[in-house]
Amino acid sequence: MCLISLTLHVTNPLADDRWEELVARHPQASAFHQRSWLKALYLTYGYEPFVVTTAPPGERLRNGLVLCRVSSWLTGNRLVSLPFADHCDPLLDEPSDYRQFADWLIEECMRGCYKYVELRPLEIVQEFTNALPEDRSYYFHELDLRPNLEQLFRSLHKDSIQRRIRRAEKAQLSYERGWSDQLVRDFYCLLSMTRRRHRLPPQPRTWFRNLFACMGDQVQIRLVRNAGTAIAAMLTLHHKNCVVYKYGCSDERHHNVGGMPFLFWKLMEESKAAGAERIDFGRSDRENPGLVAFKDKFGTSRKTLTYYRHPGSANRTASAKWDTHASKLLLSVLPNALLSTAGRAFYKHIG
Repeated sequence: MCLISLTLHVTNPLADDRWEELVARHPQASAFHQRSWLKALYLTYGYEPFVVTTAPPGERLRNGLVLCRVSSWLTGNRLVSLPFADHCDPLLDEPSDYRQFADWLIEECMRGCYKYVELRPLEIVQEFTNALPEDRSYYFHELDLRPNLEQLFRSLHKDSIQRRIRRAEKAQLSYERGWSDQLVRDFYCLLSMTRRRHRLPPQPRTWFRNLFACMGDQVQIRLVRNAGTAIAAMLTLHHKNCVVYKYGCSDERHHNVGGMPFLFWKLMEESKAAGAERIDFGRSDRENPGLVAFKDKFGTSRKTLTYYRHPGSANRTASAKWDTHASKLLLSVLPNALLSTAGRAFYKHIG
């Protein structure tokens, strides 16, 4: 079959209102496609977003593939769709178009001397997989909120989740939701604790400030306290009928009272009441069976999420190697001030 050659155009989604209109109506758009997410990435890390489309200037966008230019002296320059997003589908409609978009990306990668171009589609599209080699694979977890609350509660693991929710209710944990300055400070304190526990630096504070400034009420913090002490928190994003669980953190000294299961149950109750139909629980490393099992216990479904990269993983850069055993050991003993500094230094290089 002879394909009709497409003329592709590049536009800036931070300045082009047509992108917001496409994201609002396309069924595969997510919170990560929103201009507000892209703007927070740009303000925090300097990643320059652009959209490839068949629509010339002034014409309504029928499709679009969004990427960021990541420039780093440490890990190299590359094109990623999208940094710090678990997934980002190309917003394309015609299957015959996919291969020509992929060919354009490969040519752009060579023209711009980028180390690689990486796509993170949630849905597998054969035309892309034929053009771009498979790279890393993860599990993706999602919860269907359409059953009633009683059915949703019954789907929770009886011992690990249901019982811990009841324990949290019995302990009369206090619960807050929003993005006040105090909530942000308490969330970041818990995040720093959790990242240290996993021998990783926390994301820079400016990332969260920019998220709230750009996304407004599309981002929320949920937090619980035990006798006035913040013990668990999560940060979520919202787009149309989907809520995205993006960050979770806790104080392990209070794990026995069930703060995180309680927060997830509040998330499920409130999301359903607000009309959401699903919760995106994000990705899990396949080599992390503990995290995979934890998300499974909430009644989620899971499938394989595969990233695609040209050139293939034989050319993997330091962005995939910085997280070594030695670096984790060093990060685990750094004082909090230096740990935060390490986060500011590293995250801009690993998107």
